[in-house]
Amino acid sequence: MATLLVLEDDDGIRAALGLAMEDEGYDVIEAASAEAALVLVGRTPPDVMLVDLTLGGMDGVTFIREVRPFSQAPIIVVSARTDTEDIVRALEAGADDYVTKPFQVVEVSARLRAMRRRAASPAPSAGHGSTLLLHDDGPLVLDLGAGVVRRGGEEVHLTVTEFRLLCELASPPGRVLSRRVLLERVWDRDYFGDERIVDVHVRRLRTKVEPTASSPTLVVTVRGQGYRLDTA
Repeated sequence: MATLLVLEDDDGIRAALGLAMEDEGYDVIEAASAEAALVLVGRTPPDVMLVDLTLGGMDGVTFIREVRPFSQAPIIVVSARTDTEDIVRALEAGADDYVTKPFQVVEVSARLRAMRRRAASPAPSAGHGSTLLLHDDGPLVLDLGAGVVRRGGEEVHLTVTEFRLLCELASPPGRVLSRRVLLERVWDRDYFGDERIVDVHVRRLRTKVEPTASSPTLVVTVRGQGYRLDTA
């Protein structure tokens, strides 16, 4: 049984989500504040999280930043905030997806199922047990078998979404993939969100795998077409 953390300060919404997700087969743990949620994550690491952005005390974006160093569990933001800036801030902090309020429980459930499928399914094959990605500051190795990325023997910590995004771009390298294709392959073939989420995750991925994120040489933008992985 997968463990789901619900971080929501509205008692009614938190209770409704908790009951609905228990009916979906999740072991639900609940928190009304980000501070309490951090304690829960340390005590009972969840498999996936639903996080509201507007909270008393520490807000949801800060919680995501605080939890990411010790948890790579997928995070879906559930928030009434619909401004692009708020959504981007949450994604850049480390969220994997978002749903805006008011929402249908069936939508949240579908997003959770898609997230769990991605986390459980094998990474796309790049044609080798591992792929060496050449870098100016040393080799970056994508180890598909182990599901990790290493630089100089040290693991580069990626979220599930970031790892799958890199795998898609690496299978094979040098091929241009559009935002829509990446959205369908990395998030879900039935995903109905918008393409902004791809751009934000590419930016986050670059901060972890590029020597200089502002001047990418590995994950490059092909104007008007999408993204390409260059290994030479």
